[in-house]
Amino acid sequence: MEVQRELSEIIRTQVKDPGLSRVMVTVVSAEVTPDLKYCKAYISVLGSEEAAKAALEGLKRAVGFIRKELARRVNLRNTPELKFILDQSIEYGVHMSRLIDDVTEHMKDRGDEEAGSEEEWWDEPEE
Repeated sequence: MEVQRELSEIIRTQVKDPGLSRVMVTVVSAEVTPDLKYCKAYISVLGSEEAAKAALEGLKRAVGFIRKELARRVNLRNTPELKFILDQSIEYGVHMSRLIDDVTEHMKDRGDEEAGSEEEWWDEPEE
């Protein structure tokens, strides 16, 4: 958890890369191996797919600097090698939420004649 927090802070405040300057990058999670040699950092990027790719490339270019800063801030036996992975689960969740909202809005627009009342739809059938 500390590695995730420090990575977020380093990326947000200290990395000056053109690929990262126009987007918001969030470190969703960081998985460090038990021997502290490797770390997978899952990131989410607010923006287009091109912006996400540019941000990922910017992080790859800055990985040496980020690793050095991480070593300075976090007291670990080894400073892990960093691998940044694009996590699209937040974007997927937002997309699914929009789809659900669209369907709900469509159902409201259809009116009670076609869709039936909400009570009829949810109630158990009477025998």
